[in-house]
Amino acid sequence: MLHLLQFPYNGEPPKRLVTAQPVTPNPLHFIRNHGGIPSIDPSAWFLRLDGLVKEPKKITLSDLQDESRFPRMERLVTIQCSGTRRIEQIGLYAGEGDEMINAPWAEGAIGTARYVGVSLKKVIKYCGGLEDDGKHLELVGADTYFKMNEVMNYVISVPYSKVRANEVMLVWEMNGEPLPKIHGAPVRAVVMGYIGARSVKWLYRITAIPEPTRAAVQSREYLYFSQQVGKHNQRWTDGIQIQEMPVSRYVVSRAFLPRPPSWKTIADSHCCSAIMSPWNKQVVVHKGKIEVKGWAYSGGGRWPERVEVSADGGFSWYAVPVENMSAKHKFAWRTWHMWLPCDVEGWVEIVVRCWDNSLNTQPIEVRDAWNWGLHVTSSAHRIRVYSVNKAKERTRERLGEFEKRGISFVPITRPTEFPYMTWEEYDEYFRSNGPRDVDE
Repeated sequence: MLHLLQFPYNGEPPKRLVTAQPVTPNPLHFIRNHGGIPSIDPSAWFLRLDGLVKEPKKITLSDLQDESRFPRMERLVTIQCSGTRRIEQIGLYAGEGDEMINAPWAEGAIGTARYVGVSLKKVIKYCGGLEDDGKHLELVGADTYFKMNEVMNYVISVPYSKVRANEVMLVWEMNGEPLPKIHGAPVRAVVMGYIGARSVKWLYRITAIPEPTRAAVQSREYLYFSQQVGKHNQRWTDGIQIQEMPVSRYVVSRAFLPRPPSWKTIADSHCCSAIMSPWNKQVVVHKGKIEVKGWAYSGGGRWPERVEVSADGGFSWYAVPVENMSAKHKFAWRTWHMWLPCDVEGWVEIVVRCWDNSLNTQPIEVRDAWNWGLHVTSSAHRIRVYSVNKAKERTRERLGEFEKRGISFVPITRPTEFPYMTWEEYDEYFRSNGPRDVDE
């Protein structure tokens, strides 16, 4: 893993391994923590359900795993941090995330796993359902969270409508293994189609409440500000609370405690994608086509329907062949690869964008996605590579010369240690084509 922060620990896998498999192995799944890592004895663990539930209860892990009470549920789910590709926003303009514990994520803050557990909807039903005023469920983790010199538990809330749709799981198994401690054992929440911040780890309490929680992670963090909002004028109510991965589809206001109408929760989603290979600023030797690999994802229960790649900065687009994309799933990414036509040589800009099944797509430039909190870098992903096309005769001959002399072609900035041409060739060129300058 690439260690982005030592404490709280945050890490993402090396770029070459992010999409090596459609299902992310547990040791390569990105890790996002906001505090220390609790150590909880599974046999002593229980989940407290209270608040506006009709029959408050304590439920043990054995209770949850009793299939006579709760039907077993298994889903393939992609979890993505809202800070994925934050490094691109940081490189463009400074923002709040530069000085906070927000990790400078690249393209690896995303992972897909097969989770086993139960639907929170069934657990709420086991508690007799909710009182009429119960509209949201507050999820509390055992890890600590720091905000403005306050120490608290990690707490978020999800709308009950999300729970009723069977899109919130309580899980204890990940990719056929017991849930790893660093991923929230013994039990974590998995909120399908929402940002990773809503999938609370080390879950130990669920409280039914009438409005979204005022806890810091929900009300003061993970906010999406407009581009004229910053340190000089920001208010929490100016930010959109990020739930699903948003870009530009539409926003629906959600009731909260008294506040200006500018406070909204994203209620629809958009797509995101990234190039995992080649790497930015890599020298690529090819024969007229460059092999490109990556991932594409759309939140909110949508899925990438088409992935397009450009070798000229976004002017011409080539669709990834359907057979080169992993299978569709409602709440999971699609990995992809293709051979991208590229005749030109020198520095070229490769761009990827995706379209989901609702025909949402991505804004083209990072500038369009930049925001003070440096969240949701949902713009088309761009990399620059140095193209060397050995389908061209002169290039092929030059590469052969390097190989014959036992000299490495890279790094390209190192001066070439042999002449580019003979003086005979030089003189012949000017005899045939005339001198550099003319007299009249």
